[in-house]
Amino acid sequence: MTDEKQSLLTPVMRWFLFAMVLANVASNMYVMLLPVFLKELGASVAQVGLVFTLSSLVPLALQIFGGWISDSIGRLRAIAIGSIGGVIGQFMMVASPTWQWMLVAISIASIARAFVGPSFGAFIAEQSTEITRGRVYGLSGTIFQVVSVIGPPLGGFIAFRYGFRYMLLVSAILYCIAALIRIWMARTARFKAEKKSKKLSIRTFRTQLGTMIGLILSGGLVTWIFITDGVGDIAWRLSDQLFPLYLNDQIGLTVAQIGMLEAVFGIAMMTATLPAGWLSDKIGERITIMIGFFLVFLGFVFYLQSQDIIGVGISWAVFGLGVGGLVPPYDSIVSKAVPEHMRGTAFGLFRTSLGVISLPSPWIGAQLWERFNPKVPFQITSISTLITIVIVWFKFKLPENGKAVPEVEPAD
Repeated sequence: MTDEKQSLLTPVMRWFLFAMVLANVASNMYVMLLPVFLKELGASVAQVGLVFTLSSLVPLALQIFGGWISDSIGRLRAIAIGSIGGVIGQFMMVASPTWQWMLVAISIASIARAFVGPSFGAFIAEQSTEITRGRVYGLSGTIFQVVSVIGPPLGGFIAFRYGFRYMLLVSAILYCIAALIRIWMARTARFKAEKKSKKLSIRTFRTQLGTMIGLILSGGLVTWIFITDGVGDIAWRLSDQLFPLYLNDQIGLTVAQIGMLEAVFGIAMMTATLPAGWLSDKIGERITIMIGFFLVFLGFVFYLQSQDIIGVGISWAVFGLGVGGLVPPYDSIVSKAVPEHMRGTAFGLFRTSLGVISLPSPWIGAQLWERFNPKVPFQITSISTLITIVIVWFKFKLPENGKAVPEVEPAD
């Protein structure tokens, strides 16, 4: 690591990323394989879609609240709180005897995502400057993507060799260690790393949420970020949970091979995030985001034409380059589009997106699979990606000063 890269990451950021990597190596061990495990427990394709639809209710209900908690008491403390739910859910997965119990376990584990997701982007923004924002997101994303290189092949190997439950147990232990590190950080380093926490109250929550809704309805940049995030959420969730089933049923890949494909995706994503962060600072977030979406579209084109692991591997690499190219500029533009004291709420809202509308997407995708053709959900997702590129070109424009809204201190 060069001196420039070292200067981009504060000591607190290094501990923060270490815990994030450990926790997400654990979750990435199983996340791609869960649909296959649910089928092993007796779930049909439609029931797999139902599981992921219903389990989405928890982050949908809690993510905005988690972002507000993050804005109020601090990023590290919010992450520590969410991690407790993650630990409980992960160990419940190990013991779940049926797919119905797995639904409960997955739902509880997703509490962590509701608290950690909004805090992650906001914390990184606070550890960077306007000038270096894209590069810090890019470097953090590159380090974070180690999880996609280590987690899926490790999980696939253990599941293939010893079974799903043993793999889930290893995952739960790793996540528990990460949770302990996060709790230690929240108790010992938060005042050095973060601003003083504010008092929680329903009034401040309503005020903050009302301000965000006003920004979304204003017709400006925040509105179009929200719309594209929502369209992407709806379309992507049509096919997201069907990838492993398609690879297993239609192409004949084993769980170990699926895990290796995720590693290919992770390596490609790592390759793209740092250059994407640099491009975001140099040529702007809008053009960088468009490049990322175009690569995702190409990934779908290759994927739907693939007949073997080599073709799928190429498509997975292109997917990884596209997604890796999207993360730094997208997070950067969100961090600039909202006031600093509302970033947690904003990231929670954008990650929730049009969650109420997208909630049935996994179930609808499964129905499209069974009633028409397994390729249909993926084709719809790819078309929506092209539409998003057009929206980004015309609507993702920051003012000359680089901020969509002025910084206003919160009224306490």
